[in-house]
Amino acid sequence: MTARLRVGLFVTCLVDLFRPSVGFATVKLLEDAGCVVEVPEAQTCCGQPALNSGDRSDAAALARQVIDVFENYDYVVAPSGSCAATMRNDYPSLLEDDPAYAARAVTFSAKVFELTSFLADICRVTHLEARVEANVTYHDSCSSLRGLGIRAAPRRLLSSVEGVTLTEMPETEVCCGFGGTFCVKYPDISNAMVAKKAANAKATGARMLLSGDLGCLMNIDGKLKRDGVDIEVRHVAEVLAGMVDTPPIGGKS
Repeated sequence: MTARLRVGLFVTCLVDLFRPSVGFATVKLLEDAGCVVEVPEAQTCCGQPALNSGDRSDAAALARQVIDVFENYDYVVAPSGSCAATMRNDYPSLLEDDPAYAARAVTFSAKVFELTSFLADICRVTHLEARVEANVTYHDSCSSLRGLGIRAAPRRLLSSVEGVTLTEMPETEVCCGFGGTFCVKYPDISNAMVAKKAANAKATGARMLLSGDLGCLMNIDGKLKRDGVDIEVRHVAEVLAGMVDTPPIGGKS
């Protein structure tokens, strides 16, 4: 009998604070794929906001905390391309001058995966026991696409969900304007970018917009709501798990 993979779930700050249903959907997907899932209570932020703001000292301190908590798992999985990219791509350089963590950071980063990539490429999931009747469109977040090279995985998984039709939007790979602190520092540029993203989503005629990053989703949903566009916005994990009974992002309970 093949040993089951022991996975540490990195919940992410946004999922924890704003959309816990994404965490529950992620656990279901990982367990259905045969993994043993644990959610360490001592986990903290991955350090990306600090790193993006130039605060490398605090980012490094958070990186050490994350490594201490997660390094003994077979894999670390996050329902977020941005958090996964930070842990996978940035930790080795962030801690390269720390003799106690330099080698550990390299080992740790190699086993960090974004959720859809982990399901498709590591667990080799080809079929999901879910049914969602919806025409959906998909936004490729910058961190997932450019930071981790993920494009095919979420689409392959969505194609196995009964009832789902994927209609690609124009310029799906273009940034939505969120960019973490970018939208705060450059609100006018950010708004122009998300306005175009919202218009492209509307042009598809899709009932639902999906992505793998909650920051992007909250940003796009806010613009859609302000423009009066009736498109449900959800994290892709919720659809892949067939867990769409909860209100969409920005919806009423």
